[in-house]
Amino acid sequence: MPGNLSGCLHSSPLPPGEGQGVRAYPAPYRPPRLCDILPSMSQPYFFPPSPELMSPGDTALVVVDVQEKLAGAIADSKRIVWNIRRLLDAAKLLGLGIVATEQYPQGLGPTVPELAERLGPAASKLSFSCRGCPELFGDLRGRGLSKLLVVGMETHVCVQQSVLDLLADGWRVYVAADAVGSRFEIDYRTALRRMESAGAMLTTTEAAMFEWCQAAGTPEFKQISRWVRETP
Repeated sequence: MPGNLSGCLHSSPLPPGEGQGVRAYPAPYRPPRLCDILPSMSQPYFFPPSPELMSPGDTALVVVDVQEKLAGAIADSKRIVWNIRRLLDAAKLLGLGIVATEQYPQGLGPTVPELAERLGPAASKLSFSCRGCPELFGDLRGRGLSKLLVVGMETHVCVQQSVLDLLADGWRVYVAADAVGSRFEIDYRTALRRMESAGAMLTTTEAAMFEWCQAAGTPEFKQISRWVRETP
């Protein structure tokens, strides 16, 4: 009998007088078992993270124009600078990329000291948008990053224009609503709505830090938890 029929047929002797050999019959039907259909329950289930979540491996922090003369005119600037400082510390702890800009520093002054000591030199620009510093983002993209958390001043001018340009350039952009500011509430609120409607995702300082951290039970989580419990 051909080998490829051996698993499908069963044999019985031919009745006497009908020649030599065997007569072949189809194998009896056996319904499939559940274990043949479903994957083994011992195999781990892979639950991928949401692509909407930031992580240290794909995200950088962008600090826009938090300068001495400008910060003094911004509503609740002390809290905004405090939140940006915590984001900078968390970004350094977790290994995120960090870039910063200054708008016409000859007139608006340098970055506020509390942030400058954590940032190092900031890129100087005249355009309101960070598009005026393309080298910053070329370097980040060269590192395989695709998401940016944007913070800074003012929400409706340099931050908003930067966010819209970065979205157009293909970045996934997040804005920490408690780490950006304007002089007037109407400008702040309108800019947040416009950026969100254009595709930016709004978040907060605390949400971003825990999102970057991803899990409890690590030294990084313990440090971030201490920063979360701080007060400005």
